[in-house]
Amino acid sequence: MFYHVKELQYHAKPERPDPIYAKKLQEVLGGQFGEISVAMQYLFQGWNTRGDGKYRDLLMDTGTEEMAHIEMLATMIARLLDGAPDVELEDAAKNPVVAAILSGENPQHKIVSGLGAMPSDSVGNRWTADYIIASGNLLADFRANLNAESQGRLQVARLYEMTNDRGVKDMLSWLLARDTMHQNQWYAAIRELEEKENIVVPSTFPRELEKQEVAYTLFNYSKGHESAEGRWAHGPSMDGCGVFNYVDKPVAYGDVPHLKPAPPYVFDTPPWAMRNSDDLPDPDMK
Repeated sequence: MFYHVKELQYHAKPERPDPIYAKKLQEVLGGQFGEISVAMQYLFQGWNTRGDGKYRDLLMDTGTEEMAHIEMLATMIARLLDGAPDVELEDAAKNPVVAAILSGENPQHKIVSGLGAMPSDSVGNRWTADYIIASGNLLADFRANLNAESQGRLQVARLYEMTNDRGVKDMLSWLLARDTMHQNQWYAAIRELEEKENIVVPSTFPRELEKQEVAYTLFNYSKGHESAEGRWAHGPSMDGCGVFNYVDKPVAYGDVPHLKPAPPYVFDTPPWAMRNSDDLPDPDMK
């Protein structure tokens, strides 16, 4: 059960209106790595956790906090749009500076959302559940969470440098700090599960069913040999179950594939049209 507290988790008040920056801020609200994504990702991971315990609580705690961040960003976007001056198109045509400013706004902030935030990114793509990962394997999910927080914090840091509004920077500073915590907590959870399960996901798949002879081989598929200098090319594997090796000139393990012609009703390109030579007549054509 959820309970809404009317106070924001942290301040979300800009110094002045800025509809162009409001459009930019939409990215960390409704973009691939925005707050809607991480909130839904953590909550679904938590809801789908089969069994109570600290990992489920961690997911639910963090997912619920991300809902608070959605509210903060929505409030900030609305306030950045509130009081922005209306510019007549005729004036814009006379003043190229005004025209440039006008073109930078998101017109849907006025037309669709009534000076409010929307569940979309900075170029208007609607948020989609395709962005989230909830696999049921906590180690795999926590790694996805670490990536999401890394990308999210990167985007917030870039947005921080795109404004001189002290109110906006103050709120972004809070979000940056919380992303720091979230990266640390997911990494801590990853390390803990790796100590229990080892690092390869899924840890329960029988190792004898995989081709062990290539499980720790780096194939060189690019010009040069620089990749051979990495830790991944020599020494004990990171999971402690093998030894890395490097193959300079990989060979093919399989044969050249030869597919049967498709049935006539599929209307693929006929085999006779794909022959290497047109010197001989096709035996199937009369």
